[in-house]
Amino acid sequence: MASQTCVALIAHDEKKDDMAAFAQANEAIFANWKIVATGTTGGRVQEACPSLNVIRLKSGPLGGDQQIGAMIATGDVQMLIFFVDPLTAMPHDVDVKALMRLATVYDIPMALNRATAERLIDFSQP
Repeated sequence: MASQTCVALIAHDEKKDDMAAFAQANEAIFANWKIVATGTTGGRVQEACPSLNVIRLKSGPLGGDQQIGAMIATGDVQMLIFFVDPLTAMPHDVDVKALMRLATVYDIPMALNRATAERLIDFSQP
């Protein structure tokens, strides 16, 4: 496992504002972690939190979800925070399911909404 916690951030469609607000509310904690994010989500988080170093991958439907899945499989990501928008169609649903399957297989903490993400952050603090 990496010495620095690496968290992956993904937010679909109408949840991007929620992810940016979540990152802003937890900016001091995230400052000590490595952050990877899918393309647009990473851009939104970086705008909301200019002090954070966000590594932006491809957009989710263009391979970003799979990039994060690969990082989970290699042990480079220790936590997944994935704000799913349940009220919009997910044309890349198979990618989303594959990512969630990998998080489950490799037994990393995963949050699919803000309430759970807040608990993960709380439990991650010494």
